[in-house]
Amino acid sequence: MKSIVAIVGRPNVGKSTLFNRLIGQRLAIIEDEPGITRDRLYADCEWTGHHFTLVDTGGIQTGAEGQIDEAVTRQAQTAIAEADVVVFVCDVRQGVTNEDENVARILRRTRKPLILCVNKVENLHHEQDASEFYSLGMGDYVTVSSIHGMGTGDLLDQIVRLLPADPAEAEAPDPDLVRVAVVGRPNVGKSTLINTLAGEDRVIVSDVAGTTRDAIDVLLQQDGDRYLFIDTAGMRRRARVDEAVERYSVMRSLRAIERADVVLLLIDAAQPITDQDQKIATYVKEQGKACVVVANKWDLVAKTDKTMKEFTEKIRYEFRFMEWCETAFLSARTGSRLPKLLPVVKLAWLNHGRRVSTAQLNEVIRESVLLTPPPTDKGKRLKIYFATQPHTRPPGFVLFINDPELMHFSYRRYLENRVRETFDFSGTPLRWFLRKRESKFAALKPKEIGPREIRRSRQIKLERRAARKAGAGPGTAAHVRDE
Repeated sequence: MKSIVAIVGRPNVGKSTLFNRLIGQRLAIIEDEPGITRDRLYADCEWTGHHFTLVDTGGIQTGAEGQIDEAVTRQAQTAIAEADVVVFVCDVRQGVTNEDENVARILRRTRKPLILCVNKVENLHHEQDASEFYSLGMGDYVTVSSIHGMGTGDLLDQIVRLLPADPAEAEAPDPDLVRVAVVGRPNVGKSTLINTLAGEDRVIVSDVAGTTRDAIDVLLQQDGDRYLFIDTAGMRRRARVDEAVERYSVMRSLRAIERADVVLLLIDAAQPITDQDQKIATYVKEQGKACVVVANKWDLVAKTDKTMKEFTEKIRYEFRFMEWCETAFLSARTGSRLPKLLPVVKLAWLNHGRRVSTAQLNEVIRESVLLTPPPTDKGKRLKIYFATQPHTRPPGFVLFINDPELMHFSYRRYLENRVRETFDFSGTPLRWFLRKRESKFAALKPKEIGPREIRRSRQIKLERRAARKAGAGPGTAAHVRDE
């Protein structure tokens, strides 16, 4: 495990600005308003070959009032408890305040390595004013201007000196890490789901919509598999997003989708599916991410023996533009049916990275063309010469054909359905690319249809007819097994 460095202090002293400056990217939201950062925000940081994890926290308020303010303070205290080094940030422009003194007393009791960082020091006059912070009894301080980057190198040098003697080396990118973004409208239970999975109050939960603002990473392990869950802010309709901070939060949520392999789209099972749910799903599909639609608050739904089946059909209808998505029903608050979620997530992740051999793919395409030849357009018929899969996450297929304009969307959908019937691509979208092949490559066309192919085509038709009579229609497990 890498060492952990926590950035703490009272509200609005520039902690998030310093956090962004040290990690070299705008990960934390910055605004001239106290209380923007609420949850703990983690990011990897490197300096002179030393790797550690930097933690941004909300402002500590010793006299906090209100549910959210108290929760923010608890999150900061948790970050201090798990940190190897603590950076205490103060504001030179406001000088030493009573709140600074209260925070200093809390930090001294922790007996952790402490660095007093005086922020917003941008000229010689500010350097002289910084001497006032000796009164906190924390020894020498480091002056920085996080907005301009002044002094941050000295601060990083001091952090590296205080890190444990043998910090763990930076981990190589883990190809087996399952990155999961949890998205949805406000107040559908995203943070509650993260906390229940983690077994602790990892992110703040409140009935106030918009409590979560940053995208928060939570690493979980189960049965030898590693999952990185990304809790995101609720995404409202654009017309209802008024605050600049909330606009940034929505942008963070969209970026979290881009980072993820699998997206959990949470909907409220006790309420109708809305246009905003469909818009979020559309963005997930456009980004080519595997998706699991999670009907949360399932404990609030009156049930019969047909409720789940009917609700599944409703989800398939409302999200018919991504009918390949997986579904899950649970209650994040009570934990009901929660153990069924991770296996569904892992299945979607595996299918998202599935690769089909060229020989198998061309065999399926050839049989599909035999069963249902392409229609003609003004006397011209589509010819499919060759197929291959060069991409995964999401799976992407290239078809080499005589003329892309002859490929009607309905026939492409037919080919996709045939591929899905043969191979398990549930939970993930498929992408198709058309390439025109000139006549000089005609030798690469599939072999001509002979007696063997004709017999095989007739056999498939007879098996399909028998399966329909037996009740195993196209797409069922029995039908796929027979083929």
